[in-house]
Amino acid sequence: MRPAAHPDEWRPLTPGDGEPIDQLSRQEPWTEAQYLQLTERSRRLLEFTNGHLDILPLPTDQHQVIVRFLLLALFPRVLELGGTVLFAPLRLRVRDGKFREPDLLLVLDANDPRRGNDFWTGADLVIEVVSPDDPSRDTQDKRLDYAEARIPEYWIVNPLDETVTVLVLRGGRLRGTWRLPEGTADRFRLPARLPARRGERVRREVTRAPDRLEDDRGAP
Repeated sequence: MRPAAHPDEWRPLTPGDGEPIDQLSRQEPWTEAQYLQLTERSRRLLEFTNGHLDILPLPTDQHQVIVRFLLLALFPRVLELGGTVLFAPLRLRVRDGKFREPDLLLVLDANDPRRGNDFWTGADLVIEVVSPDDPSRDTQDKRLDYAEARIPEYWIVNPLDETVTVLVLRGGRLRGTWRLPEGTADRFRLPARLPARRGERVRREVTRAPDRLEDDRGAP
């Protein structure tokens, strides 16, 4: 699935070349091949839109605790359905010239042809945990991106206001179906809406988790 690269553009483009990653991001326009090569060698989460490189912030402890909780909660249920769920870093190709790095992405069929080795070209569910540096990236921009990619369902987990918003693709737009109220992200009893097959959703309890989401130190 890797696009063919012209020999002149296939050169090492990594922070190891002596250039800080933020300086590399200003070397525009980038080709898709250069972006793919850079992300294979960088430890940073990098996204790509029409030649522009976006450097995502490193995740916080709270962010990773939430992602881990969701992964462990979803994984056994998704396996029952014959699918799989994976986590960043894993590139999702929205379209030619646009890539995103979702926190979690899920397919209901582990053999789904959209599940490529270098990057995925679609998913049945994408989840983002909102980053405090730029909340609109997850709540607004990626809502449009994942609609463009025809992702059937998008969850926005927002620790800033302790809400979870579930969006479903209808008429080419991701539209809100329900929003779990303030305090949900703290207690984290999520009624999951996992599609039994594409186009149908089944409500399930994601986990029989404790009343409060705890970190490794045992503190709520």
